[in-house]
Amino acid sequence: MTVINIAGVVGVGKSSLCSILEEEFKFKVFHEPFVDSKLLENYYKDKKKYSLAMQIYFLSKRYSMYESAKEFKKSCIDRGIVEDRIFAQMLYKQGMLEDFEFEIYLDVYQNFYKNIRPVDLMVYLKISPENAIKRIRERGRDYEISQADSYWIDLNQRYETYFKNYSWSKLLVIDVNNLDFVNNKEDKKLLLNKIQEALKL
Repeated sequence: MTVINIAGVVGVGKSSLCSILEEEFKFKVFHEPFVDSKLLENYYKDKKKYSLAMQIYFLSKRYSMYESAKEFKKSCIDRGIVEDRIFAQMLYKQGMLEDFEFEIYLDVYQNFYKNIRPVDLMVYLKISPENAIKRIRERGRDYEISQADSYWIDLNQRYETYFKNYSWSKLLVIDVNNLDFVNNKEDKKLLLNKIQEALKL
């Protein structure tokens, strides 16, 4: 059984890479959990009220992904459980989670985290905040483009800090600032070769 995570900030190309791995290497892909539109709408309208509900929701769905991944020979998970904690920490620092709410979150997180086998490979797609923001605007999702640029810059920095000290599993960092692995065959080949080498496929 081989399980890999594709990690990175919003707009970096995680879902696209998962789909490529599915096509090229027959990975079973677990994409980002579908969020009920009502919860998502309420969250972006009032983060302070709905942040805890949103984060617990994602933790539960994410844990189910890892459990389901056990049933397949090769699985690829679009955003890992460790990234959920990055978002929660950011919300806490922004005052969107109260102290007691963050403590509740950490308790639930730890209970899930300790029962998940570390993945075989964490692929962190590294990108500058400027390029991430550009991609977010290009795909035009209302709830994403409504966020201030400072939000995405802060998120990017938190990802950088986290993955500099990452130790949960084997880590492969790929700078995708100058790569278009969706439309450029050579860029796609380069990316896949790096992953193959890291996994020894």
